[in-house]
Amino acid sequence: MFVADNAKPIPLDEESHKVKMAVKLRTEYGSVLHMPTLKENLREKGDPNTGDPYGNKQYSGNQGQEVEYMVTGTHPYPSGPGVALTADTKVQRMPSESAAQSLAVALPASQSRLDANRTAAGVGDIYRHAGISERSQPPGMSVAMVEAGGNKNSALMLKKAPTMPKPQWHPPWKLYRVISGHLGWVRCIAVEPGNQWFVTGSADRTIKIWDLASGKLKLSLTGHISTVRGVIVSARSPYLFSCGEDKQVKCWDLEYNKVIRHYHGHLSAVYGLDLHPTIDVLVTCSRDSTARIWDVRTKASVHTLSGHTNAVATVKCQAAEPQIITGSHDTTIRLWDLVAGKSRVTLTNHKKSVRAVVLHPRHYTFASGSPDNIKQWKFPDGNFIQNLSGHNAIINTLAVNSDGVLVSGADNGTMHLWDWRTGYNFQRVHAAVQPGSLDSESGIFACVFDQSESRLLTAEADKTIKVYKEDDTATEETHPVNWKPEIIKRKRF
Repeated sequence: MFVADNAKPIPLDEESHKVKMAVKLRTEYGSVLHMPTLKENLREKGDPNTGDPYGNKQYSGNQGQEVEYMVTGTHPYPSGPGVALTADTKVQRMPSESAAQSLAVALPASQSRLDANRTAAGVGDIYRHAGISERSQPPGMSVAMVEAGGNKNSALMLKKAPTMPKPQWHPPWKLYRVISGHLGWVRCIAVEPGNQWFVTGSADRTIKIWDLASGKLKLSLTGHISTVRGVIVSARSPYLFSCGEDKQVKCWDLEYNKVIRHYHGHLSAVYGLDLHPTIDVLVTCSRDSTARIWDVRTKASVHTLSGHTNAVATVKCQAAEPQIITGSHDTTIRLWDLVAGKSRVTLTNHKKSVRAVVLHPRHYTFASGSPDNIKQWKFPDGNFIQNLSGHNAIINTLAVNSDGVLVSGADNGTMHLWDWRTGYNFQRVHAAVQPGSLDSESGIFACVFDQSESRLLTAEADKTIKVYKEDDTATEETHPVNWKPEIIKRKRF
């Protein structure tokens, strides 16, 4: 039926086209239509549609007057908002070409244009400081605006590639105590809020409490029938919580040193637990691919957080949203809504199992550890910040203090210390195993800072707990930062 008209364009309706362009002008350029018109854009004087090819009303600052030329920078009376031009000042004789040339050389770049350029460059500066290359230009190249007397010339110039900012100096940490007493791998560790003692859980099925100052054993608790995988001390009550590969979650009353509550529900080994800082809620994670939220007092399972497709290795709680963060062997991190019991965000950037997650004590950020990378993220939506690359091992544990020292402990016994802000790796430690142990029994399963953040405790595969402290004798001169402002080559994922 319409074969004859198939290739013919629809005839342009002049009236509707004028209306369309008038609307477009008003919406997109309404804020600048009142400004004076440049000479180049003006038609001959007799043209009724001067400055507007579509016959619309001309929005000029000099309505009711005949526009001759824009008053340029050579005029002693520059136009400004609300300043009416008189018969003497409205017409400007343009300078001769030679005079214009000398004027362009003599005059500095106009401040407004310099400011405009600085604002435009500010976006690049933001990207550069964030370590992200700008996508609009190829790396290392950008268009710079060169000005001479306020005249812009576009020139392709080589720009400095983004570099890592200089990291904050941190004193190195040194080993000063090795505590032995467990008969199996030490799998978990926690320091009590009063900073007097700390607690460890082990593959020998016991929980041991040690004096923090002297390193001496104070108490052993038995009750688990398999490896103890998680311990935490409550700041709100005299309770210690533990979980293990026997699927059990126990609450110990430290006044009687007895189990007073069991939390039943997990279908497989329980790998980790954490307490909510402001409400009486306990969160556990398990090999059954779920995390469970428990009411501490009633022992009721408030929510079962399902969504992970493999074992959930680590769980962390905080008072702000999202209140629960889990890392799993399915390579994902999930941020959960505690009230609804549902997943808010799933982060899929890691390529391998996420065994460790740590929240920064002051910033609204967190880090996750996996064999492929350590990644830093922003709350509440899990926006990616940066990668910390170089710890090429299975990362079992992460810890961070208020000073911005991030510690990663790995399955091969190596421990890397990083500057949180820049991601600079300022120290690498590989402590010798306990005499009588095999070299293969070199592994760090958990690490934690004490409450003063001056001691670092690690739970290891050679059945010991190692205690590190900052080297008081070190200075920035004796231990300089081996930092070069190298070009950042960070992955986006």
